[in-house]
Amino acid sequence: MDFFRITEHRIKEAYKNGELDNLPGMGKPLPEDEFAHLPEDLRMAYRIMKNAGFTQEETALKKEMTSIQDLIRQCGNDKEQEELKNELNEKLLKYNGMLSKRGVKTNSSLFKNYERKIENKLLK
Repeated sequence: MDFFRITEHRIKEAYKNGELDNLPGMGKPLPEDEFAHLPEDLRMAYRIMKNAGFTQEETALKKEMTSIQDLIRQCGNDKEQEELKNELNEKLLKYNGMLSKRGVKTNSSLFKNYERKIENKLLK
């Protein structure tokens, strides 16, 4: 028996035994897909990320941090670099705050080391 037949058999048995009667939402339309605005090939990835606890806000913030890091690498002006580093540090604090609210442990010693490096560079 293949998977499809096993599934069909179990659904028919459950229906026959009344296990599917009075389910929540019975007779009501399905809720609207929250990812309907995304292309079909990305929807499953977004669902997996959501189920794993990632939010779109975290993802957007991570992209911003990556962009700022790229700008810092390409920037030749020391004052602009300093401003970008401050902005990156603010975003990193916000990102770590989001992770800690979700219960994800951030490596605070790594963050403190990173913070010290930024301070040393800014104080030079």
